[in-house]
Amino acid sequence: MTITAAFVLFAVTWFMVFFIVLPLRLVTQGDAGETVPGTHASAPADFRLGRKAKITTLWAVPIWAALSAFILWSGVTVRDIDVFGRMAPANGPLVSE
Repeated sequence: MTITAAFVLFAVTWFMVFFIVLPLRLVTQGDAGETVPGTHASAPADFRLGRKAKITTLWAVPIWAALSAFILWSGVTVRDIDVFGRMAPANGPLVSE
């Protein structure tokens, strides 16, 4: 895995975890009973982006490390998930039909 691939994998993992963390412990203005004029009642009452980013990073790093280890381990290849048998064997000649 190249450094660029590792960075892209981390970015994708981070944003996927971020979208899971965003709605956790969300208190809306409607729930708090203090709706600011001009906003929806479903808008966050006290949105802490920095805290959610820290939580996301704490969860994304071990998930990224596990994914990176799995990719670098190379125990599962594309040929392992070839259920239709369309790929040639890894060491064999290419068979054309």
